[in-house]
Amino acid sequence: MADAAASAHASLAPADIARVQRRTVGVLSVAQVLGGIAFGATLSLGAVLAADISGDETFSGLAAAAVTFGTALIAIPLARLARRRGRRLSLATGMIIALVGVTLVVVAAAIGSFPLLLLAFLLVGGGQAANLQSRFAASDLATDATRGRDLSIVVWATTIGAVLGPNLTGPGEVIGTAIGMPPLTGPYVFTIVGQLLAIALYFAALRPDPLLLAQRVVDAASTALRAQQIAKPDQPRVARYAIFAIAAAHGVMVAVMAMTPVHLLHHGATLTIIGVTLSLHIAGMYALSPVFGILADRLGRIPTILLGQVIIAAALVTASFGQESTPAVTIGLVMLGLGWSATTVAGSALLTEASSESVRTRRQGLSDFTMSIVAATGAILAGVILGWIGYGGLALLVSVAVVAVIALAPLGRRATPVPA
Repeated sequence: MADAAASAHASLAPADIARVQRRTVGVLSVAQVLGGIAFGATLSLGAVLAADISGDETFSGLAAAAVTFGTALIAIPLARLARRRGRRLSLATGMIIALVGVTLVVVAAAIGSFPLLLLAFLLVGGGQAANLQSRFAASDLATDATRGRDLSIVVWATTIGAVLGPNLTGPGEVIGTAIGMPPLTGPYVFTIVGQLLAIALYFAALRPDPLLLAQRVVDAASTALRAQQIAKPDQPRVARYAIFAIAAAHGVMVAVMAMTPVHLLHHGATLTIIGVTLSLHIAGMYALSPVFGILADRLGRIPTILLGQVIIAAALVTASFGQESTPAVTIGLVMLGLGWSATTVAGSALLTEASSESVRTRRQGLSDFTMSIVAATGAILAGVILGWIGYGGLALLVSVAVVAVIALAPLGRRATPVPA
């Protein structure tokens, strides 16, 4: 018994905790690649499937809407599960729910059921909820000096899957035809494989569980310094600002991005040009996230959030006044992705640090829920606004959110602890 206690005590040595954190970030990054491939392959044909099964192109956007609402609905239950049972089970459960959803997508395509297809895409949102939660899992054992960097590395890993996923459509159709899958569902072979590998990776490699270990560290007297890094004083006002900043940036990004293909198509752009524009936008969202993570650690969370808002504002101005130029719109979309990245990375770090260990996962789930709901609402309203005041007007109108995030920034400044 004494040996077991000594072993547990030794396992909480700062050097060992740092080693576990490095391993955790590596495992989460690989899982993000797999999850990104699965999610990218799923969404690349979602709109096409929705239009084909419903028989009406008007309903094509409901596939992405269902996934977004599914992400919102599943985010909070997954966060609660993480709090009770750890990140490993929570992340794997999200991917299992998505796996069930993808299976139902194939069944819906086979029997031609549009309601079943929407339900299936709602469940697919579980995978996206798990992907979003991964960035918080990367911060469970991180120190103040590396929290932004660690979670940004996991965000960056999404780039690989997001780029590879849509490009697997052709090979997937060949494989799907060979094994007798319904038309347009072949790429989901890669989705299923990616999800199965991610589930296996979470169960096998995410050990020890970072969240459960973090809870032990908080209670361990031998790691007082590390516990101080994890067990933060609760600052609800700061946490609310972080949630608001993340949701606002996400809502602005989705609203403008969702209407860009429609706008470019009406101005004579080819589908290839539209595809390149969206690919560059996705690269802007993820590729430089480690840079913003390092800036958040060195300059501070609020300065990096404000930098992100300035970039978003410049993006909206560029897209608005350059709306007749495809290159200008493309530049605006890339800048929009960069601003989103800076705000999301720094905001996620700020939310983690502003929440005490007892409420942290609940607030993280609330943040993911809020940003998903805001995104879905923004995408729906953006279509109405586009028809009302055009693409340039849309870009300028959503800049109100940017002004609000900047104006409320003082609320996000953490109070300095008073020395005892």
